[in-house]
Amino acid sequence: MQRKPYWYVKWIGGAIALAIAGLAVAVYLNQTEAVPRDSKANKVTVLSGLEHPWSMAWLPDGTLLITERPGRLRVARNGTLDPTPITGVPPVFAEGQGGLMEVSIHPNFAKNRFIYLTYSHGTDRANRTRLARATFDGKALSDVQVIFEVSQAKSGTQHFGSRIVWLPDNTMLVAIGDGGNPPVQLDGDLIRKQAQNLRSQLGKIVRLNDDGSIPSNNPFANDPNANPSVWSYGHRNTQGLTFDAPTGRVWQTEHGARGGDEVNLVRSGKNYGWPIVTYSREYFGPEISAERSRPGMEDPKLVWTPSIAPSGLAFYSGDRFPAWKGNLFAGGLVSKDVRRITLDATGNVVNQQSIDIGQRVRDVRQGPDGLLYVLTDEQNGQLIRLDPKS
Repeated sequence: MQRKPYWYVKWIGGAIALAIAGLAVAVYLNQTEAVPRDSKANKVTVLSGLEHPWSMAWLPDGTLLITERPGRLRVARNGTLDPTPITGVPPVFAEGQGGLMEVSIHPNFAKNRFIYLTYSHGTDRANRTRLARATFDGKALSDVQVIFEVSQAKSGTQHFGSRIVWLPDNTMLVAIGDGGNPPVQLDGDLIRKQAQNLRSQLGKIVRLNDDGSIPSNNPFANDPNANPSVWSYGHRNTQGLTFDAPTGRVWQTEHGARGGDEVNLVRSGKNYGWPIVTYSREYFGPEISAERSRPGMEDPKLVWTPSIAPSGLAFYSGDRFPAWKGNLFAGGLVSKDVRRITLDATGNVVNQQSIDIGQRVRDVRQGPDGLLYVLTDEQNGQLIRLDPKS
């Protein structure tokens, strides 16, 4: 059979992507979900004029860093956005879901001045998620080093993952997506199946030292049939990751396909099932799997069908909202809200409420002032603060 030229394959891929997006929106609009509203907060717009912001992180002095997916790192001081982006950011592959994504601060930033960036690198035909470490002097990045990159290159512009969480031992968890939806393939099979391949870093959460090296006590460090960086596996596309310090729990949200978004309590060495066990359906209709649970695979703590398209995730430990302490807060791109998720002492979900934002929510973080901050994924994106109602 004559091989189709690349421009044709790319055109077909684009048409499929548009159809998928249309179906996803249609599915959401044609179903209802009875989630009560939480009206305890006022929305205050702190900043606007951000182009598809993706992530935020505060320095010890209160300076706020914000990534914009096209490839800019912005800085805000005292509620004012500097007009000039920070220089020294590495070039990014800013197509589809790719671009400059997470920004994270080393726990000892005050001493070492290290910040970390995740981004997509490469071309339409061959790209991967990278993690870079740089020194930040308040104006520019220097000594930028790529300290980790996904070992397999993939095609397409989907499912890069990219959230970072620091653990108490100063190792970090970095989320990597499964590589994309059908018809994207790798090694002659659907790329999403790499999530169950322990030799692959796709569809995983990896654990790294702060220099990108691999901790010797990772769960598969001594397994010759696994990549030693893998910490957990069977993930589709992690878009929210947070650490609950009082209990030592790691929480994660990941996108399903058509429905089946998940909230997971993630633990070292565990398998979260994708795509063998899932509540998701193919965008074009049928089940991806008939299995919702299987021995040896971890069940989600919460499933969203229809999809909310979960994004940033925060565990609230502040005092400004006493009733919210110990709750999870998950952003929603499609639902355009923040879900407040109440947990019991054992880590099970008790209930959820919706805080309406009215824009695509890309990130949710607790600020140093004990308030929650929300980034909206729009061409004219905003930073919104949630204040207690008097």
